[in-house]
Amino acid sequence: MKTPPTVLADVARRLARTWAQHATSSAAGVPAEGLWPHEFAIGNPTQNELERDFPAYVRRVQLWWAWAEEHRVQLRWRTRHVSSTAQQLPTHLVVEDISAAARLAGAPWPERLVRAEHRAAALRDRFDGNPNLERVLSGSVDLNDVDFELLCRAGAWFALNQDSRLTPRQVPIEGMHAKWLNTRQALVKQLAILDDLGLAPRHPSRVHFTYLDPQYRATRGRIHDCISTGDNAHLPYIPRVVLISENKDTAVWFPPVASAIAVEGAGSGAAAFAAVNWIRDAEVLVYWGDMDADGLEILNEFRAAGLPAVPLLMDFETYLRWERYGVNVDAKGKDLTNRPPRPVEQLPAEQRELYFKLIDERWTRVRRVEQERIPLDVARAALIAVVTERRQVSVDA
Repeated sequence: MKTPPTVLADVARRLARTWAQHATSSAAGVPAEGLWPHEFAIGNPTQNELERDFPAYVRRVQLWWAWAEEHRVQLRWRTRHVSSTAQQLPTHLVVEDISAAARLAGAPWPERLVRAEHRAAALRDRFDGNPNLERVLSGSVDLNDVDFELLCRAGAWFALNQDSRLTPRQVPIEGMHAKWLNTRQALVKQLAILDDLGLAPRHPSRVHFTYLDPQYRATRGRIHDCISTGDNAHLPYIPRVVLISENKDTAVWFPPVASAIAVEGAGSGAAAFAAVNWIRDAEVLVYWGDMDADGLEILNEFRAAGLPAVPLLMDFETYLRWERYGVNVDAKGKDLTNRPPRPVEQLPAEQRELYFKLIDERWTRVRRVEQERIPLDVARAALIAVVTERRQVSVDA
């Protein structure tokens, strides 16, 4: 036999599944058939179970009786015979309507249900005939009043301007900003009954980099450069060595290396780098990032995107050498703790070993050694060693 809290959890689950349909149906003046009232099973113990521990069932019945009286609800009862005596046992909790369900489930349901009914009526008044109103209501019931009004105005505007080719910042809706629209496009599309809002395509990703080749730098050409993915850019030389550095400063100030370019790894996803042919096709492609969970997950992301990046200074031996400079907080000062692993099948064995150490709850050492803590001359020597080992290029050390 279930306890009242267990059955209340059943009530809350059914309420979560049905409230939006109930509210939209009510706004349309159409009863939502089959949702409420509803009877929730309390239990039906076998005869052996009753006779084996009947005093425990008596206590449970008394609990249900007192609880039903306190909460003003109805129970269904069934007569059972135990040890030659007739006993009344509760079998179901009867919840008469959705308001009673919200009252039993408790906060935030009573307030949410009232708000849902008002907003369902508002949506019906302004978007009558829209087949998506139940989904829109589900996604918008917890918005504040200002955001809900913005949603309605955005849905109406996009329904009339289906191919504006404006950026999110340019859409002329008062009070709306780009971030608001970017995070609520799915709701706006449902309200405007559109598969696409007809906005301008996102601008291409930009890749920033630094030329490291000493012969080129002697020409006093530009040292720092950037390209947009998809551009037909002409570099002063095609690098045979590409170093992707997680931190901007280490890329900008990396020492000269023959036929090399240092790319700033922050700001663009792996797909943007994979779209640049001279990065993707470099004879030696190296990734250097922080020795922490994030840095190793980024390395995995690059490799999963088809970039065969060799890790630089991101193994346990390097960790041990520079551990004294490590920290246990992130860039915002928040403590670094253990966390569930993410899929990192693309990491080489050494980096995967370090990754699982750094996220383990039993790990008592620092969880982050930032790449900036390693001197750039050490990083340059390590890069040249990688290049030499791979025998892909000849680098003048």
